[in-house]
Amino acid sequence: MPSAPPPDDWVLARRRDIGEQIRSVRRAAGLTQERLAERSGIDRQSINRIEQGHAAAYIDNLVRIAYALDVPLADLVR
Repeated sequence: MPSAPPPDDWVLARRRDIGEQIRSVRRAAGLTQERLAERSGIDRQSINRIEQGHAAAYIDNLVRIAYALDVPLADLVR
């Protein structure tokens, strides 16, 4: 099975933007990455990679993060 091509630069930039928004909302809620991990059921390392824009987040994980932060998913991906 052939691998997918690497993402375009604009996709990587958008991934970083989403990660920064998650970090901003998390910090405003007074949560550490560890606490967000516990609340969302996602390991802390994955939270870190998503916030840094180093990993593409599955939609299921974005939904879990939004729920754990008590914000609409749209607020994280604007």
